[in-house]
Formats: sequence, structure tokens, C-alpha cells
Amino acid sequence: MTLANMQLLPLAQQLSQAKSWDEFTRTIMLAGKKLPAMPEYLRRDANSVEGCESPVWLALLDAESNTEFVAYSPSKVIRGVLAVLLEKANSLEQQERANFDFGAYLNECQLQRYMSESRGNGIKSVVHQLKER
Repeated sequence: MTLANMQLLPLAQQLSQAKSWDEFTRTIMLAGKKLPAMPEYLRRDANSVEGCESPVWLALLDAESNTEFVAYSPSKVIRGVLAVLLEKANSLEQQERANFDFGAYLNECQLQRYMSESRGNGIKSVVHQLKER
């Protein structure tokens, strides 16, 4: 993995600069507002991510080209985490995404530090699906 690949993108950069729990929470919720809308028809069982505390759906908008992921969760915090993950995942080619260290990326932007264990397990499930597709 190159250093350029690990560079924090804008949403992750904003999180990395949060100085307190309150600022981090506000920033993650604002990040969730940047998550592109997931079409309603994609919120079905086949796109549901198992192991998440809150419901999460993840799908490729264009499955043939394997290029753009979309996701949704009713949880504002999880939508923010999804926005950060998809911002990075959608910037990578499929092979780069499969080899990318999302855990290190989440550490760089402080997400691991603020995640509960149950939320963290759900996010690991999301990352697994991002790498596998």
C-alpha cells in the first residue's frame, strides 16, 4: 500500500482534527449528511450487512464496473462512519480496495478510538464486504 493511498480524504481529515468527544460526534454526524443517498430499491435483504448493531445496507451502484458503493443506516453515527469508509473505498480501484488497510485508515482519523466494541464489529463486517466485492 502506498503512502498516497493512506492519505486521509476530506471527511476523515475533519475527524482526525476533532479535539473532544463532542466535536468528534458532531463531525461524524455532519459526515453522515454527505453520504450519497442509497436508492430505496437497494435496501433489501441481499444488501444487508450482518453483524451490525444498527441496520446497514451496502451495495454497488454499478455492479458490472465494481466502482461505486452506496450505503445506508438509520443511525446518524453509522451513516457518518459509512460516509468516511465509502469516501475512501470509492476512490480506490477494486484491487487496491481489496488490499487496503481500512483499520489503519480508521485509526488515522480517530474512528477506532471512539467506536464501541459492538459498533466496531459491525464496521469490520462492512469493511469485509468492501474488500470482497
